[in-house]
Amino acid sequence: MSIKIKAPTFPESVADGTIANWVKKEGDNVSQDDVIAEIETDKVVLEVIAQSDGTISKIIKDEGEIVQSAEVIGEFDESGESSKAKEKTNDNVEDKKEPEKKIETKPVKNKQSTNKIGPAAKKIIAEENIDSDDIKPSGKGNRITKADVINHLDTENQEENIFTSSSINEDRPEKRVPMSRLRSTIAKRLVSVKQETAMLTTFNEVDMMPIKELRSKYGSEFEKEHGVKLGFMGFFVIAAVQALKKFPVVNASIDGDDIVYHGFQDIGVAVSTERGLVVPVIKDADTKSLPEIEKSILEYSDKARNGKLSIDEMQGGTFTISNGGIFGSLLSTPILNAPQTAILGMHAIQDRPVAINGEVVIRPMMYLAMSYDHRLLDGKEAVTFLVSIKEQLESPERLLLNL
Repeated sequence: MSIKIKAPTFPESVADGTIANWVKKEGDNVSQDDVIAEIETDKVVLEVIAQSDGTISKIIKDEGEIVQSAEVIGEFDESGESSKAKEKTNDNVEDKKEPEKKIETKPVKNKQSTNKIGPAAKKIIAEENIDSDDIKPSGKGNRITKADVINHLDTENQEENIFTSSSINEDRPEKRVPMSRLRSTIAKRLVSVKQETAMLTTFNEVDMMPIKELRSKYGSEFEKEHGVKLGFMGFFVIAAVQALKKFPVVNASIDGDDIVYHGFQDIGVAVSTERGLVVPVIKDADTKSLPEIEKSILEYSDKARNGKLSIDEMQGGTFTISNGGIFGSLLSTPILNAPQTAILGMHAIQDRPVAINGEVVIRPMMYLAMSYDHRLLDGKEAVTFLVSIKEQLESPERLLLNL
């Protein structure tokens, strides 16, 4: 019985997608829930899953081709050949054939790998005859992703100087690769924000000593009780929520000639991945406790790095927080995440001499940067909003008292 393989139904915000990879080829046997293909959209990579056992009989859309929502991309033969093969697993003839297939699809040396390997990554490893133990995994539970394999190959190519030579001078090697859909979308959005908003940035600094002392005192107990580490981002999310309640205009957005005031606080947390920057959203952050926020941040970060974020988890958002400090950034001006009208930038914590009560002391200080759309926010609202966040972080008890 022939079944049509269709692309997933895309949300309204996604116009189309690109066939990034056919994990299974024509003639390949597949089992139920196997990943057949991967489709890259402007926001996420979607997996096409086998609904039952069978064989890939025809590929209609090749890798690199554009596909629409629910469009037919191939055909699947549910003729029962695969299930019959399973029934004969104890047959001597089948037992003799099976090792040959394993040698062709996966090198024997990978069997002893302690890392889990995704289906797309496994295919490339087999084709390139790579030792999976040489690949640095970034996925959850030391899982090797497709991106890990590609990065490993790129590193090897760089070491061996395997580039496309310049037509002008062969002594000056170059390498040209197509821009991914996600990177292309990010580029267009950033240029659009710069051109269509009156973006301005205000700065301040915050003494992180109270938060660091709190984490030092209760960090172990917090992790034991809630199963997640007590980080810095949770405090910033709660401080932002309280400040947004005081200054609802910062939580608003512009829609044409209208100002849309949101009666909820959905906080986006920017996460850097190998494919680019993505912003999962903590929905109704004003109703969540600190442990719940920390768990949401950890879960979204893992999903983002493994390419498992859903469209719904990245939609919406009324305010965004970006942490460049984890990469060592001391000061920067974050770009707005349209249609939001403000974004908070965190930076590296650095011991610096500061004057407190007339004395110079060394304190762990962090620069804060808040970019905002001057069409909607005046300097007064932006500056006082940032000061409110600073005051809450320097006096954590304010977070509990909603001050």
